[in-house]
Amino acid sequence: MRVLHANNVHRGFGGISRTFADVVRLLRDGGVEVDTFTRDSRDIPPTLAGRAGAFASGLYARGAVREFGALLRERRPDVVHVHELFPLISPWILPRCAEAGIPVVMGCYDYRFSCPVATHFRAGGECRRCEGGREHGCVARNCRGSLPESLGYALRSASARHFGLYGRHVACFLACSAHLRDYLVARVGIDPARVRVATPPVRIPPEPVADPSAGEYVAYAGRFAPEKGVEVLVEACRIAGLPLRLAGSAPAHPAVRPGDDAAFVMAGTPEELAAFYRGARVVAVPSLFAETFGVVAAEAMSHGVPVVASALGALPATIGDGAAGLLARPGDAADLAARLRRVWDDADLARRLGREGRRIAGADYAPGAHLRRLLETYRIVTAPPASC
Repeated sequence: MRVLHANNVHRGFGGISRTFADVVRLLRDGGVEVDTFTRDSRDIPPTLAGRAGAFASGLYARGAVREFGALLRERRPDVVHVHELFPLISPWILPRCAEAGIPVVMGCYDYRFSCPVATHFRAGGECRRCEGGREHGCVARNCRGSLPESLGYALRSASARHFGLYGRHVACFLACSAHLRDYLVARVGIDPARVRVATPPVRIPPEPVADPSAGEYVAYAGRFAPEKGVEVLVEACRIAGLPLRLAGSAPAHPAVRPGDDAAFVMAGTPEELAAFYRGARVVAVPSLFAETFGVVAAEAMSHGVPVVASALGALPATIGDGAAGLLARPGDAADLAARLRRVWDDADLARRLGREGRRIAGADYAPGAHLRRLLETYRIVTAPPASC
């Protein structure tokens, strides 16, 4: 079987790009012939002309569509698997696949089908202004903090919806969680028969940490974006009197004050990130929006480290509905502090949560499980009729 994967790498690399790289490597290691078609947003010049070009590409990336079509004709893959397409590839490659008679599997990781900025989050809470084909809400509320950017995001989303680029040309939507599957069916209106679930693959280390209760800090790993709840976590650790270490997208965060027991850690490689997790007593995922999976939680679980996460979106299911960690009320620093303190003070609880997390990660999130789901999906969409 030959599979062509397409992905637009974002400036901050991010979870989708990590999953794309992991999946390509996983398939190749499993003996599948894989070609890739990529563009990288880090190549966009930080100029007005560069931003204008990205704006135009989000609507129709003429050059990328032409090159993708040529690659289809040359390689003739059995399946095309797309990940992120904005802004430098655009969904207009999907009709090219249909014209060539090649089924498309689309990895779904966020709320892009009904929210131009893909989070359904604004001004500290949930926002569904753009649902139902009302993308103009992104401009009215200036969701990107820049009117030209907000307009670009709204137009590219509206264009893809208007021309039915996803609904008409994707054989199977591969949701990263059951939570996202339910969103695609209930809120986007996709036929349940066209949606399957495949959680992102997580590397499982050979051995868990010897004793998570010996960890020396509360850990946070991820972007320093408003929807991630870093401010709430900093306040919670301040209330609980716990040491906090942050491996994020910047070397500082305005929520951290002089005198806080908080430090910033560079974890730019998988090895450094693994060491960061393994030095923690508990990993916090304090998100304020409905995460569609919870990669950080799953990675912590793979090391046998307990998790405290917001009771929101896919996070409860990711940690086994509390089996691998505790759930806190989103945005409630006092409640988060109490949950963190409980794990911190109860060594037996920390060990039990860590063991169960390790078991869940090994059973549900291991690369082998993801590979089996992918291969099954590819077999289904290539068997007539092309439906998952």
